[in-house]
Amino acid sequence: MENCCGLLTSKQEPVPLKSVEVELEVRDHVATVVSTLNYENKEDKPLEAVFVFPMPGDAAVCHFSATIGQTQIVAEVKEKQKAREEYDDALSSGQQAFLLEESDQSPDIFSLSVGSLPPGESASIRLEYVTELAVQADEGLRFVLPAVLNPRYHPQGSEGVQVTSVPASLVPYSLSFSARVSSPRPVSKVESNCPMDPLKYLNTEQSQATVKLAAGHKFDKDVELLIYYKDAHQPTAVVEAGQTSAKPGTLMGDPLVMLSLYPEFPQAVMSSLASCGEFVFLLDRSGSMGVPMNNNEGSQTRIGSARDTLLLLLKSIPMGCYFNIYSFGSSYEHIFPKSVEYSEKTMEEALKKVEGMEDDLGGTEILEALKHIYSQACIPNQPRQLFVFTDGEVGNTKEVINLVKKNSASHRCFSFGIGEGASSALINGLAKEGGGHAQFITGIDRMQPKVMQSLRFALQPAVVDISVKWDLPKGVSVSVLSPPITTLFQGQRSLIYAQLTGQSPKAAEGSVTVKYSLAGHPSQNKLHFNLKPAEDSGLTVHRLAARTLIRSLEMVEDEEVVEGGEPDEGVKKKKVVELSVQSGVSSAFTAFIAVNKGSGETIQGPLVRRNVPTPMPMMAMCGGGASGGRMMGRPIPRMVSCSMPMRRTVMEASPSAQMVNVGGMKSCSMPKRRTVMEASPSAQMVNVGVMEAQSCKSMESCGRRNCSMSKKSKGMKTLLTAMRRTGVVQRESLNCSLDIEPQQPPRDPLLQLVSLQKASGCWELDPALAAAVGKTSEEVENTKPASENKEVWATILALIWLHGFKMDAQKEWELLAMKAVSWLRAPNAPCVAECVEAGNTLLGCKVQKDALGI
Repeated sequence: MENCCGLLTSKQEPVPLKSVEVELEVRDHVATVVSTLNYENKEDKPLEAVFVFPMPGDAAVCHFSATIGQTQIVAEVKEKQKAREEYDDALSSGQQAFLLEESDQSPDIFSLSVGSLPPGESASIRLEYVTELAVQADEGLRFVLPAVLNPRYHPQGSEGVQVTSVPASLVPYSLSFSARVSSPRPVSKVESNCPMDPLKYLNTEQSQATVKLAAGHKFDKDVELLIYYKDAHQPTAVVEAGQTSAKPGTLMGDPLVMLSLYPEFPQAVMSSLASCGEFVFLLDRSGSMGVPMNNNEGSQTRIGSARDTLLLLLKSIPMGCYFNIYSFGSSYEHIFPKSVEYSEKTMEEALKKVEGMEDDLGGTEILEALKHIYSQACIPNQPRQLFVFTDGEVGNTKEVINLVKKNSASHRCFSFGIGEGASSALINGLAKEGGGHAQFITGIDRMQPKVMQSLRFALQPAVVDISVKWDLPKGVSVSVLSPPITTLFQGQRSLIYAQLTGQSPKAAEGSVTVKYSLAGHPSQNKLHFNLKPAEDSGLTVHRLAARTLIRSLEMVEDEEVVEGGEPDEGVKKKKVVELSVQSGVSSAFTAFIAVNKGSGETIQGPLVRRNVPTPMPMMAMCGGGASGGRMMGRPIPRMVSCSMPMRRTVMEASPSAQMVNVGGMKSCSMPKRRTVMEASPSAQMVNVGVMEAQSCKSMESCGRRNCSMSKKSKGMKTLLTAMRRTGVVQRESLNCSLDIEPQQPPRDPLLQLVSLQKASGCWELDPALAAAVGKTSEEVENTKPASENKEVWATILALIWLHGFKMDAQKEWELLAMKAVSWLRAPNAPCVAECVEAGNTLLGCKVQKDALGI
């Protein structure tokens, strides 16, 4: 079967997506995105196209419209069930209708239904959203265009649907992407994971610039931009006028202010790291963790990179702390029954088990692992810090985040999204509700520096007693719309949205003061701002503020919303619906609905439905879990579990529900229309693979390395590997070796040296250390100062090597180097200067003693 994409009939006649146009406008740290998808129906029947796609989890979707022929239809926001009924009624009446709805379970999953596209007609879908851009470790602002605009689908027969991903060379539609960046400060550069045309400045101050995606790009992966300004981020305030048509005193009718705060902490306080804490590391071991980190040849797998990261983490946490390591897939495991004190013995025991961790636990079930972690009593005077590593998307995002929120008083949660396709709603939500920090590792990013930055955040003194005080002119009052600030990190932005009520004199000013305590030292940051509304800001701030309010309401329990009296089950929903309709911003309880009532002509003929799943990243060769896999050499798409019922006429479940965990496919729990009922032939292919596996198991005399299965076709090997990773066939049931795992590249010299460090921070003088610094045992032994002991000499050699050859990776090793320096400062090293001089001579370096910190 040929790999193909676009909408296909049983005769393989395509209805291609002709082009995708994306326009991005970035103003300082806020992005407005307008996406347009252009389709054409080349079938001889009216068409309904339904597809599910990811969105940024913190986006405020604020506009949805469709143009068919010369008619433009602008959607309205309505209560979700009413919108679904209106959509179905329109289709039943032969009208054209369009429905855009957010998943009940995860705010980064949307479903778009395009109803009654007549034969030969074209349709243009326009979607607009606004979002804040996250600040990266290097002070860049990160924008990601998810694989939302890359729907690929492959109907099999007249009704049954099978979907496949395709190589970029076979995608028959184009992507145009342009970005305009403006800021009060000069734009220094814009980087991307995709080829871009050179940056063009629009003014002499270089505060406005444009950039475009290079010609010929096929939308086969997320498009990521990193935007850098010449000056460091500064606190700012933007006041935006209310909507003239809205009633004063309402959210949309009053002016709003958006405060961006960047707290600066005293260096003396920030350099002192905690020497206590309970560190719990939770690692995703689903099948998709076995795919490469990127498309580069020889790229390390995600699970391999995670193992290396755990090595750095375990070498960097201080003596006196406690730790444990959990891993999860379809089930979960832990190294110790409960967190243990960090020592040489427990560290080595953990590292041995980490070395054996593979992507072999099946799906992505994180909830039960978290429940077990939270069931463990906290250790007195050891603040709990939870680090979560995952590349998957879960179907119960809100349930997971709610669990973290309920336990937020007992811990901080730091989250890491690995690879393209990681749920932004999950990763950001875990960190936000857990009072931690979120990081995304995509493309050629290295996991280690980002994780070590978060470890430094976790070790720094916690900011407590945070309060916000407003000083406004007489007659002006303020209502804060954002949840209270519970965490502050050095160099990281905190946002506050607030509603201003009342009249203020022209050119009036206000101020806001953020007070907090850091390591017992009271501090404050004050920001003055002009109350005059900014020009040409539209309603961006209002929409972002509405999104913040909506998300906050969605995350609380119903009884928390009620102001006195008995709780009413529908109070939360009512409040969210009112706010969503008023602001025109989507929510879990509302949907955008557009019906074309203008033409008066009914569309004749049976309506054919086409389903479009989320595309799978092209690098996912044989991983399972949420990111998909391959069967018989063909990629299996990820079916996102989104729990979105699809209107009242959609009553029967698709047979795909029987295919959960087959080759990494997660069945979508959206019920399908009756027109989509035939099971995919891929289910029969699985049975063949299981028979092969059982046959292999019965061949007891073959031995694991000499099993005839190793002589099977590469496609069968790939199939069995995918099934083993996703739980269809367990590792134990394959009593043979398929010999198809790629050979791991040699260990990085930095990690080789790090692996030799002791829990106390020192190194031992042995042949392994000599090899790690590129010398023989004799060279290292013979140059040791006679008056110094071996451990001191070895530790100073390691530090000189790090400073002399690995400064580009300093963020990865600086914490473990600090441990080594602390060890040397104890009464261990009487002749440090002599050792540094001898070490520089041996290694050919010129590292000063002061640079080492000793």
